[in-house]
Amino acid sequence: MELTLVDAGGVKFVEGTQNEAYLARARDIDRVIETCFSERARAALLYAANLPATFFDLSSGDAGAILQKLRNYRIRLAVVSPSGSTAFSSRFEEMLADERQGTHFGVFETRQDACDWLRQHGA
Repeated sequence: MELTLVDAGGVKFVEGTQNEAYLARARDIDRVIETCFSERARAALLYAANLPATFFDLSSGDAGAILQKLRNYRIRLAVVSPSGSTAFSSRFEEMLADERQGTHFGVFETRQDACDWLRQHGA
């Protein structure tokens, strides 16, 4: 899978391919960061399937490692994960509730919702 550059209303971000695996481990986030820099994008839109299977289980540490690295490089992340399609650990749900106050990370029902969030916060 390759990431695609999208320009949505003047906001550029890289996007994964729906239903395709991309990141097997947390350290693979470097590929997203490299693509963002090469495309001059400050955000990524990924689908749940693009992330490591353990991302949504906060005890694995993958979400923390990925999100911290993205924050270090000031890259925002929107994840598309429709209700019921992915099991979130209870701690992940708590972290997500905290993240809703900020503009660095969000999980959305649809691609359109994710794009709207990225545009609203000027990726």
